[in-house]
Amino acid sequence: MLSMERIIEIMAEQGLRITDQRKTLAKLFAEAPGYLSAKDVYDYMGQKYKGLSFDTVYRNLRVMQELGVLEQIVFEEGVKFKLHCSEDHHHHHMICLQCEKTYPITFCPMQLTESPDDFQVVKHKFEVFGYCKDCREEASLEPVRAAAGKREAR
Repeated sequence: MLSMERIIEIMAEQGLRITDQRKTLAKLFAEAPGYLSAKDVYDYMGQKYKGLSFDTVYRNLRVMQELGVLEQIVFEEGVKFKLHCSEDHHHHHMICLQCEKTYPITFCPMQLTESPDDFQVVKHKFEVFGYCKDCREEASLEPVRAAAGKREAR
């Protein structure tokens, strides 16, 4: 994973001014274990920076994504961001819908896709959503827990 210092270094290398807000944003993502929505980031940043606009937060998230510092994933409930993973080669992800744990997929399906001659692919994304082993096991225990809770309540 990228450290806060490396995130700041990447932004500086691209000519971005390193403001206190950008340092805080770098620290947040360097320490965040998973995905954050723009609202999550706005709420966190708003505690420290009064008068911060949502547009400013979103613009910085987009800039960090364009720099390759953050990855953007579209979940059913909306767009979320997380620190770019440490894999140094092209890959995709399997993402748990419950805990958002992410697993790399080293095979790229674009290799099997035929593009029309008049279409130039410049980038692509491929994510697979499902449930990890822990969340599946937990979900299978839920009916048992609910039934036990009803028995105890009697």
